Amino acid sequence: MKITLNGEPHALDGPTPVARLIAELKLKPNRVAVEINQTVVPKAEYEHTIINEGDLVEVVNFVGGG
Repeated sequence: MKITLNGEPHALDGPTPVARLIAELKLKPNRVAVEINQTVVPKAEYEHTIINEGDLVEVVNFVGGG
């Protein structure tokens, strides 16, 4: 299945929960923001929100520093 992830083509095995995509990308769920088709996904919904064929997904990883 193909999606667009941060503006680039990305393949997934099939419909995928947001939480699984975050894990596959080796990101920490508490340090990212996710948007699917221009709608922000609340962190509490990462396990239940499914990414489907053709979705436009943006994942922003917050990095601390100073």
